[in-house]
Parts: sequence; structure tokens; C-alpha cells
Amino acid sequence: MENLRSRLKFGSKVEDVKLRRRKSQLYSRQEESPLNIGVLSVTVFCVVFRLINCLLVQTSFVPDEYWQSLEVSHRMLYAIVILSCYNLNTVTYGYLTWEWKAGIRGFSYPLLFAFLYKILQFISYDSVQLLIWLPRILQSLLASFADVKFFFLLQTLENQDVARWTFFCHMCSWFTWFCCTRTLTNSMEATITTLALSYFPLPGSKTHSSKKYLALVALAVIIRPTAVIVWFPLLLYHFWQEDNKLRLITHHYIPTGFVLSWTPVQFNFLKFNILHGVADFYGSHPWHWYLTQGFAVVIGPHLPLFLHGCMLAFKRYKILLAAVVWTIAVYSVLPHKEFRFIYPVLPFCMVFCGISLAHLKSWLRPAAAVLLSANLIPALYTGLIHQRGTLDVMNHLQPLCDVGNVSTTRPQPDVFFLMPCHSTPFYSHIHCPIKMRFLECPPDLGEEAYVDEAERFYEEPLLWFRTSFPYKSSLPTHLIMFDVLEKEISVFLEGNNFVRAAKIFHTHFPEGRVGGSIFIYERH
Repeated sequence: MENLRSRLKFGSKVEDVKLRRRKSQLYSRQEESPLNIGVLSVTVFCVVFRLINCLLVQTSFVPDEYWQSLEVSHRMLYAIVILSCYNLNTVTYGYLTWEWKAGIRGFSYPLLFAFLYKILQFISYDSVQLLIWLPRILQSLLASFADVKFFFLLQTLENQDVARWTFFCHMCSWFTWFCCTRTLTNSMEATITTLALSYFPLPGSKTHSSKKYLALVALAVIIRPTAVIVWFPLLLYHFWQEDNKLRLITHHYIPTGFVLSWTPVQFNFLKFNILHGVADFYGSHPWHWYLTQGFAVVIGPHLPLFLHGCMLAFKRYKILLAAVVWTIAVYSVLPHKEFRFIYPVLPFCMVFCGISLAHLKSWLRPAAAVLLSANLIPALYTGLIHQRGTLDVMNHLQPLCDVGNVSTTRPQPDVFFLMPCHSTPFYSHIHCPIKMRFLECPPDLGEEAYVDEAERFYEEPLLWFRTSFPYKSSLPTHLIMFDVLEKEISVFLEGNNFVRAAKIFHTHFPEGRVGGSIFIYERH
């Protein structure tokens, strides 16, 4: 009887009765509205953050952010052949580097900006400043979309606290700030990789879709063939975890591979850079460079958090860690190494950093403040100060377009860049068909005793001037050079009436043929 009475709960105390929530339209709307507000607020924050990011990055990083994107896009739309008023020689408005002639670059990425240029041309707003900034703004918007997808992926994988701090780590990364708004194929590869990760079947993910992530992987490989390095272990993991392996192969892997088989650029890229070792022409590093320098610079102040997070979350996210280790190992084997090559795995690393930061508990906020400050300094310095001269010099040259368009007694502008090849952008940052040249440096593609033009110039500058400009009438009107070259060619400059017209700051850390300042010399 007592047992029965206890079950029936006789007495004065009344417990709350829990009612089953009905799946009605009213309840579903009430539940969706907070989520929609969350999506909107995160989206607005990411878009505003990346647009500010874009505006505060005013420096150059590597030549490819212009010569493999904007210069190609500009030439695709504006390439014309004009006649010089004086010597009647044909001048091509635009320039393609040797990679495009050899077929190791694809036009998919430059086409994106060429389409943007075409819209500007159609509405007669294709000014030089819009041609420079709108592609970067577009890249910023794509990066912000990837940020949003990354945040909501984190919410499905972890609790709200861990997701928030992981997103914080991602957004305050100095290298992501430095790279993600640039018109680099590496930046687009990192953006697409982050998007693809949001659909990848990670443990606990509720947003996975094989079709979507494989389509994005294929797009990343089309834009930059080396994206396959990052995704190789992830594809193997997916295959190993999949129950219906035959369906995965026939319905997903084979169609994706079929799409890629129609893009021979990927095979040409691998053939030239890996089999023929053409990439070595642009510099080589020891095998341990990524381990001792490269990775530490890219991940920056996040490194202690990453190492701690690897210990905490190794079992759960071992596939992400495997992808990071695999990518660094493969790139370590290749002689030519750059920081940007391993940039696409940075979001993977942020997962471990966020888990570590969230576990600091009482030290969490001080650690977050230190992390933000430690990233803010290199982000602002590299974005606003370091290596800005090669962009600023193009602003100084833009008024020459007015001279070239107006019939005056002054000679038509003829600009020669006496710098390591591709140091500056070209016609995409001038947007008028004045005559411009630079020291070319295509790699050795099989010629005996091959020496490129830039190397010949730096070996004996005065001899190069005598052979390249035998008559004074053939001399350019403007010479652009780093300050380290000035003393070596001072005799030539004085003898041909060249006068320094401008001095432009470039970097506090000159190295080799790259000086701290850029000089513009004008012939009188």
C-alpha cells in the first residue's frame, strides 16, 4: 500500500506536469525566429568585418595576387593593339606571363574578375580605382560567407561556448586577415576549403552533404590544382567511414573525377612544377622549413593553443589533424616553399585552438585578450606598412595616362621597371595603354646556358643598358627601381639626364635586390 501511495503522490504537494510540445506551425515559427536573428547578426558582423579587413590591407604580398588574377582579367577584357605615335610599333595593352602560354594556369579564377570588369565597362564606371578595389571587395564577401558557414558548422560540432571561442580564434588570426581579401588563388582555395568543410561528414556534423562538399572540392582543384593535397586524406577518410562504398564511388567520386578530367590545366601544372621542377627556379628551401619556420609564422600566436588543443581533441578531430600533418609533409618534400601554400589548412587548426581556449576557464578572457593583441600588431603592420611601396608607385604613375592622352610637346610616357621581375602590378593598376616594360624572368624550359633578362641585367647593369638602348632616342622616359640599385647605375642616370622625381617607402626590412624605398627617375 505504501508503495502504491508513493507512486500516486497523495498529499498536498503538487508537481508541475510536463506537457508534450506539439509540432505545430506556431511552435516552429517561434523556434526559428531566434535562429534567423542569429544568422542575420553573424552574417552582418562577418561582412562588415571582412570589408574593414579589405580596406586595411594596402600592401603587396606576392606577385601572383596580380599576375595570376587581375592582370589576366584586365587583358581578357581590354587587350587591344595600338599604334605608337612616334615609332609606329605595335604595343599590346596587357601582358600574360609564361605560365598562361604553357597552359599550366586555368582561366576560371580570372574570369570571375573579368565578368566584374565587364559590368563596370557596360555601365561606364570602369575607373582604375574601381578596377583595383572591387575584385578585392568581392573576395572579401566570399571570405565572409565562408566565415559564416564555418561558425554554424562549429555550432553543430561543439557546444555554444567552444563554438564561440573557436570562431574568435578564426577571426583574429593575423595570417587570415593578411591573406583572405587578396586576389590570390590560395585565398580562394582557402575560402572554398572552408565552405567544403561545412558539408564534410565530420563526426557530429549535421550539415554534411557528399554532393556539395565534393563539388566544392572539385572547384578548388580547378582553381588551384594543389588543393587535392589538402583533401586527399579527407577523401580517404570519407571512403573508409562510408557504409555504402560502391554508391559513394559511382554516384560521387566518379562524376567529380570526370569533371576534373576535362581540365588538362591540372595535369600541366603538376607536370611542370613537380616532374620538371620548374617551381625550383623561383627559390628552394630545406625540407624542414615548414616545421621550423613556415607553420609557426602562419599560425602565429595561436601556436601554443593549437598544440594544447591537439592533446585535448586528438581522438575526436584526428582526421583534421591528419590533414594538417599530411599537407605540411607533402609540401616539405617539394623544394619550393611559401607561407601561402599551407594557408588552406589554417581553419582546421582553429578548431583545436578554440577547444584549447575554451578549456582555460578562469584564464580564458586574459588569454583571449593576449591572443587578440598579439595578432593585431602583425595584422596591422603587414597590412598597412610592410611592402606597400610597389602599390604606391602605381598610384604615382597613374597621372602619366593624362600625358599619354593629350597631345603635348612632352614625349609619350615610356616606363621601365628595373626591379626583380613582377615586383609591381601592371596595367590593371594603370588602366591606360601607355608603354610599360619590365625585366622578364621566364624559367629555363630546356635551353642550354639559359640566363633570364633580369639576371643578365643584375650581373652587369651598365653593359645591359648599352646593349638594350644603343641610341638615346630609345631610352624610356621613366625608370622605377629600388634604392639599392641607384648607386650601381648612377653613372648611367647622370649621363642620360635622369632626375629623381619621387621616393616611396616600401619596407623596413630590405633584403637582397629589394630595397627599403622605391625611386622614380624621370628623363629631362
